Order: sequence, then structure tokens, then C-alpha cells
Amino acid sequence: MADVSVLNVKLYGEPIGTLTNVGGDRTLFSFTDDYINNESRPALGLAFKDDLGQLISKWPVTQKRLVPFFSNLLPEGHLREYLARLAGVNPEREFYLLWALGRDLSGAITVEPADGETWPPGLDEDSPEATDKKRENALRFSLAGVQLKFSAVHNDRANKGLTIPVSGVGGSWIVKLPSLRYEGVPENEYSILTLARQVGIDVPEISLIDVEAIEGLPEGIGDLKGQAFAIKRFDRTEEGPVHTEDFAQVFRVYPEEKYGKASYRNIATVLAAETGETGVEEFIRRLTFCTLTGNADMHLKNWSLIYPDKRTPALSPAYDLVSTIPYIADEEAALTFARTKRFDGYTLDELSYLASKAGLPETPVINTAKQTVERFRDVWEREKSHLPQDKRVTEAIDRHLEKLPIAAV
Repeated sequence: MADVSVLNVKLYGEPIGTLTNVGGDRTLFSFTDDYINNESRPALGLAFKDDLGQLISKWPVTQKRLVPFFSNLLPEGHLREYLARLAGVNPEREFYLLWALGRDLSGAITVEPADGETWPPGLDEDSPEATDKKRENALRFSLAGVQLKFSAVHNDRANKGLTIPVSGVGGSWIVKLPSLRYEGVPENEYSILTLARQVGIDVPEISLIDVEAIEGLPEGIGDLKGQAFAIKRFDRTEEGPVHTEDFAQVFRVYPEEKYGKASYRNIATVLAAETGETGVEEFIRRLTFCTLTGNADMHLKNWSLIYPDKRTPALSPAYDLVSTIPYIADEEAALTFARTKRFDGYTLDELSYLASKAGLPETPVINTAKQTVERFRDVWEREKSHLPQDKRVTEAIDRHLEKLPIAAV
């Protein structure tokens, strides 16, 4: 008989479903009856609603992969491979990877073994020497994405440092280390998010911190020099976790499909239906800002919803705002706006078309874009020489702005 392993899926600490590995790397997700029958249940995500707004309770068995919602909670690319090695897990076997990393996920989701097993049956074929210590090492880096980032807490003794928890659970900050490939990325992100806040975009608390001031870095990583970027987690509050859902999860696509399976028009359509005018205006403000600053990496996972009241979605605070053009010359955005991906194609006419196709009122969309351009030009000229970003970033954005019709409106 095949080994059967079960992971309990909890939302705000309460069981709402299970992920069951039924053997042969096949996994089934199902909700509990209590969650299905609870008319005031907290929302797990738009991915679990049908076109009529009803809960989708039947999900197909998946092979090696989890359903996209849970797959998107896991790290990607080289970071996934690195953490899988730390945990002693094959990176393609997502059930086991979630088993190792499920205690510090984004939002209010936690995943833990139903029977308290340290390691599930069937894992030994990947790593006979798997240990609790390996799992703890991997857990410290359990946040989704491709960048080397992890949860941290304030170091009260230093008052300006951060500490990586030994267990990897409980951090209220996300820390991103300097890139070995691109110079000055932490300073870039700090500067762009600082500008975004001054333009009127909702931005969490942010900071630059010397790598040497971070305690608890795993062995070898402390050799990095310079500054790291830290951002306050908007999914962690004194009252407890706040649930979130990125738009790859919303559209039920796997992480590797985050660039090609939807457009900004599609995101706007969802926001119009779920968040109303406030969410749409904030979206247009950010989309215009990202176009002006040359951010070619605003894919589906860099836009998220947040559930402040546990049931009603809103556009989450901004994150991962970076000017990418100083590192990689690119004339196109990560996703299609409505008809084009080209930055210089992001015009008032393109916005009018986007509004029409997404069923949005045109006037607020156009006015928000114009106001954002006006605010950005004022803030940029006043602040660009005072920000910690490298001079090459400033020069790249200046050259970029000269090419954009939207920048002249």
C-alpha cells in the first residue's frame, strides 16, 4: 500500500484544509467540511472562487506540483534549489518542499504535518540524511521569490540592527542581501520606494542596513559587504498575521508563467470588481510610476491583494519596486498593458483603451495617470541627487524619461 502523508493547511491558525500525498508524488488538496459550511469563513483567495463568487471545493490531483495557489508560496529558481539542498528535498517535489518550509509563508497561511512527523514517508529516497537541523536552516529563507531574502526581527540591543531568528519563524521584516550580480540593488530599491511614497503610493516602512549589523546570517553569507534592504512585512501586525494573495495565485498560474499568462488590463479588471475605484486608482498610479522609473519586472507575483478584514480584498502596499533599466536595457514592461508592452506605448490612448476593455471609467484612469506624472516630475527633480541610488540609476532614468510620451503630458 502506498505511503499516505497529510499536511494540515491553516488560515489564521485554524485548520481549513489538507494537502494529501497519496503516493507516486500525487497530491490532492481539499477543504474541511467546517470551512466549506462556514458562511462567514475567512477568504483563502480569489483563486478559490468561481465566476458566481462561490467556493470551489473540488480540486484535481496534481503530479509533483501542488495546485498553483500553494506552488506560488514556494521559492523559485536558484533559491528553490539552494533551499531544497539545505532541507534535503528534491526541488521538483513540491509537497515535500512545502513540508519543510510551511511554517513561515506569506500571508496568514501555515502548513504543518497532520500527525507531527518530523519527515514524511517517501523522503528518504531524496535524502537519507535529512535532519531537523536541515529543515530549520531552509526555513530561515522560506519566503517566496527568487532573491536571497528572509524574515528578520529588530535587534533591540542595537536598535538599528536586525536578527535572523534561529527557527526562521516570527520575523516582521524582510531583508534582501546585496546582489552578487548587480551592484547597488538595495540602494536602488530603497530609493525607488522612497520616491513612490512621495508620489502618493502606499509603501511600508523601509530601511537600508549594513550587512555587518545583521545577526544570525547563515555561515558564508556574512562575507557579503555593503548594505542590505529591509522592508516591514505588511502581512505581519501586532494583532497577528494578515492574509495576502499575489496575482499569480489569483489567476491560478504557476510561478514560471508569471510573465505571460495575464496582462495589466486583466489585473485592472479584477481590481475593479473586487476593490472598486480606490484599488483601480492606486493600480494606475503604480503602473504609471513603474513606467516612468523603468521597472521591467512588475510581473504577476509583484502585485498582491491583502485581506485586512479577512474577507474583503484590497490592493496590498507596494513592494519590489526597482528601476531595472540600469542593469538590463529593456524597452518593454513585464506584462502587456492592453495592446502593447513597450514603455513608450504607455500613452493616454493606451490607457483609454485599457479602461474601455477593463470596464473602467476613463476619466479617473486618465486623471490619475496625469497626476502621477506631475507629482513624479516634481519629486524626481527635487530628490534625485539626494537619494542613495548609484549615479548610473539616475542617469538611466533621465534618459528613459526623454523617450516616454506619457512623461510629457
